[in-house]
Amino acid sequence: MIVGVHVGFNAKADADAGGNRHISQTIHVLSIKEVPKEVARQRQESCLPYAESMGSILSPSWQHACNDYLQWLSASKGLSVNTVKAYGSDIRECLHVLALRGISDLKLVKLMDLRSWLAHEARTHASSSLARKTVVVRSFFAYCADRNGWESDPAARLLTPKIGKQLPKVLNEQEARALMDRADEQAVKALRATALKGDAADRRETDDSRRAQGAGGTVFGSPQQLALERAEAVRDCAIAELLYATGIRVGELTAIDLLDVSEQTRTVLVHGKGSKDRVVPFGVPAQQALDSWLDEGRPVLKNDYSGDALFLGIRGRRINQRQVRIIVHRQATEAGVPDISPHALRHSAATHLLNGGADLREVQELLGHANLATTQRYTHVSLEQLKRRYCQAFPRA
Repeated sequence: MIVGVHVGFNAKADADAGGNRHISQTIHVLSIKEVPKEVARQRQESCLPYAESMGSILSPSWQHACNDYLQWLSASKGLSVNTVKAYGSDIRECLHVLALRGISDLKLVKLMDLRSWLAHEARTHASSSLARKTVVVRSFFAYCADRNGWESDPAARLLTPKIGKQLPKVLNEQEARALMDRADEQAVKALRATALKGDAADRRETDDSRRAQGAGGTVFGSPQQLALERAEAVRDCAIAELLYATGIRVGELTAIDLLDVSEQTRTVLVHGKGSKDRVVPFGVPAQQALDSWLDEGRPVLKNDYSGDALFLGIRGRRINQRQVRIIVHRQATEAGVPDISPHALRHSAATHLLNGGADLREVQELLGHANLATTQRYTHVSLEQLKRRYCQAFPRA
């Protein structure tokens, strides 16, 4: 896959005439022969320590230029903290590769250098990530050229790799029901088990458990351990129910505070991308799961570091996105449904809403999409609704 990219670059470097034609073809190859997402994720995770330390070799002037651009983005574009952080990482990765190529001044960067960086990134990123990185780097160099009065912008002709149009991965309604039922069963099972084992633990406590507790350890089957298991089970159930019921993003879920949830109206205030808030309703099953979490789970995990966070990790702090992804993957495996991510639950919720007859604009509002075209891709997945409408409208259906 990547061999074709490097061959394209070599062919351009050897040819003065018609070089642009070879480069445009190389960029097109990137959009077609992308790295599989799972392979890209594994490669990317293996490079994290390397990526975190790359900023140390950047010159102070480059660091200053990057920080100035990020401050300008935050102040003028109203982007979220996570978005600005991701953009900063993209820019530093690019500057790191340029520094390794022996470039000491941003004014000396050539289009070929940026295309070499893009080929380097193609080894560990999907085409959608490459497109984002290209747009960010192009914007960064345009900012530098404008602020510093450069005669030309080396990134102006850097083409954006094409993103293949793929239908979102979703669960059908039966699979989604099986996933939610399994999560509910696990929570109920944990509540019953802890009640029974808790009574037995109160009646019988061995000398070994006394010594372990005196040493500050947690004993398997002790009341403390049983309470933690119960708290995790009801939390995981509430997370799955709320993700599916609202279709919110995993980052939006982890950012929810206690006061954002209204039990009276069964709505949650969601802090979306670009500091845009929206109110999203949820159903009775999600409300019941939240009640169990708030009554039986959260008080067990709560500590001085919990703050107002709705969902907590095992250490009592606000749960992070990685933990939520692990929870959803595990629940899908236990329920015997296709392995999905929290974002696939979001896709599933949107598709099922459209299948149920929800208006496209309403779904757009619920999901927090700025562009209706983003929501329209779910209409391609809603085949059941299409079939029903076809049978109703066409005389020879």
